[in-house]
Amino acid sequence: MIRTPELSSCPPRASEILTPAALEFVAELVRTFRHRVAELHVRRAEVQAQLDEGIRLDFDPATLPIRQGDWTVASLPEDLCSRQVEITGPVERKMIINALNSGANVFMADFEDSSCPTWDNIITGQINLRDAVAGTIGFDHPVTGKVYRLEDEVATLMVRPRGWHLTEAHLHVDGAPAPAPLVDFGLYFFHNALALVERGSGPYFYLPKLEHHTEAVLWNDIFVRAQRMVGLPLGSIKATVLIETLPAAFQMHEILYALREHSAGLNCGRWDYIFSFIKKHRSDPGAVLPDRSQVGMDQPFMRAYTQLLIQTCHRRGVHAIGGMAAQIPIKHDEHANTLALDKVRADKLREVQDGHDGTWVAHPGLVPLAAEVFQAHMTGDHQLHRLREDVRVEATDLLSPPAGTRTEAGLRNNIRVGVQYLTAWLGGTGCVPLNHLMEDAATAEISRTQVWQWRAHGATLEDGRIISGTLIESVLSEELSRIAEESDLDQGTATRLVAAGKLFSSLCLDDDLTEFLTLPAYEWVRLPNLHLLPNPQH
Repeated sequence: MIRTPELSSCPPRASEILTPAALEFVAELVRTFRHRVAELHVRRAEVQAQLDEGIRLDFDPATLPIRQGDWTVASLPEDLCSRQVEITGPVERKMIINALNSGANVFMADFEDSSCPTWDNIITGQINLRDAVAGTIGFDHPVTGKVYRLEDEVATLMVRPRGWHLTEAHLHVDGAPAPAPLVDFGLYFFHNALALVERGSGPYFYLPKLEHHTEAVLWNDIFVRAQRMVGLPLGSIKATVLIETLPAAFQMHEILYALREHSAGLNCGRWDYIFSFIKKHRSDPGAVLPDRSQVGMDQPFMRAYTQLLIQTCHRRGVHAIGGMAAQIPIKHDEHANTLALDKVRADKLREVQDGHDGTWVAHPGLVPLAAEVFQAHMTGDHQLHRLREDVRVEATDLLSPPAGTRTEAGLRNNIRVGVQYLTAWLGGTGCVPLNHLMEDAATAEISRTQVWQWRAHGATLEDGRIISGTLIESVLSEELSRIAEESDLDQGTATRLVAAGKLFSSLCLDDDLTEFLTLPAYEWVRLPNLHLLPNPQH
C-alpha cells in the first residue's frame, strides 16, 4: 500500500509528479532498501555510543587494502569535467532559473539544508526541476512583473536529496513513512533521468551526511537498481559525496571505492563538518569549541581535513570540490561589501592554491569573483595532476580541537541566529540571509550545538562567567525581545518566533543532544492528515 495526501490538498500540478508509475518506482526502492536504511541508523548509534565511552575515531585497518590499492574511479562525462564554480540553493523556481543562468559550471538544487521539507516545497521543487530539465521553466514575478527564463547556456544540474536521518511523513509505503532521500531521489530520477541522458547529460547527485562507507555502498546499490529499472546503462548516474561528518573523513578512499562506477568526487561540506565535530565529541570536555566565528578554515583540524580530501580525490582521479563561503554581496554599503568580497576572494584563493578543482558559492553575484580566482590560478578544467603527495594527515590531526575563546557576543550570536533561522524554517523557508551571511540548517546546527556543548560541560566565557542554563535562558529572552522590537512582525511570524524560541531552548537545555534540529522542527511543518490511495500494482 502506498499512501500520500489527496491531490486536492497537494500543490498545483502535483498529479504530474505523483503519478501511479512514479509512486510505484519510489515504493520499489523503499521496499528493497528500507531495511538497510534501518541498519545504518543502528550503526550510527553504535559508533556514537563508542565515542561517548571515550573510544576515538581512526582509520579502519580492515579497509587498508582499499586505501593502499592502485585504483581510480570511472571517467567523468563531459559536462562534469569542469566544475570550477558551483552555485547551490533551494528548489524554488526563481532560484533555479537564476542559478542555471548564473555563469556557474554547476547548480546544485538542494532538497536538504537550504530547503524546508514541507510537502508543498518538496512537490513544487520536483515540478520546478522537471520543468528545468525540459527547458520550459519560467517565472513571472507577481509584484515587479520581471520575467525569468532560461538562457541558451546554463549550468549543469545536480540534485541533493535529503539525508538518511529524515523520513517523508506524506508518503507511506506499507504502513511506514518512506526514507526522505529515496523520495527525493526516486521522483527526480524517474521523471528526468532518460531526458537528461538523451540530451547528453545525466542524472547527477550530491549525497549528504554519510558517516560510513557502507552508506556509500547502499547508495551505489540504489543507483544500480534504479538504472536497471528504467533501462539506463550502469554508470549513467554520477554522484559527489559531501564529506561533512567527522567519521566520513576517515573513510574517504572507501567511499570513493564504493561508488567508483558512479563517483563524481568529494566536496568539503565545511559547516556540517564543524557541526559533526561538536556532535561526535558531545561527551568530551576536552573538545569544547570556541566561538563559531573563530572556527575558520585556518584551524589545524580543518586544514588537515581539506588537504586529505584533495590528496584522496586526486589519487583516485576525480574532483575535489571546495566549500561554501557564507558571505553574500551587501547592497547599499560599499565598504562592507568590499570587506565581504575580500573574505570570499581569500577563501577561494586558498582553495585553488591548495589544489581544489572547484568551489561553492551561495549567490549569483559571487560567481564571477570565484571564477576569476580559479581561472587565474588553475590551468585547464581541473588540477587532478596535483597529487599532493606532501600531505601527511594522522588521526590526531583530524581530532585536535580548535583553539580560541568564548565570548558573550558569540553566545548571543548563536542564540540570535539560531532563533531567527528556526523562525524562518517553521514558515517554510530553508535558507536565510542574516548579518550578511547565508544561513542554512548546517550553520544553524553549529549555533545550537555550540550552546548545548558549552552548557553541558560548564564552559566559561572569557569574562569568567559559566555558561549555565540560567544564562542561556536570560540571553534567549533578551534576544527574542530585541528581534521582536527591531522587526515589524506579522502575527504569523510573531507566533513562529515564540515557537522557535521554545524549540531552541529545548535543543540547548535538554540533557541529551538531539541529533538534528530538523527532526523536532519537522513536527511543526508537516501536514498530519494522510489519505489512502490504492497501490497501483494491486
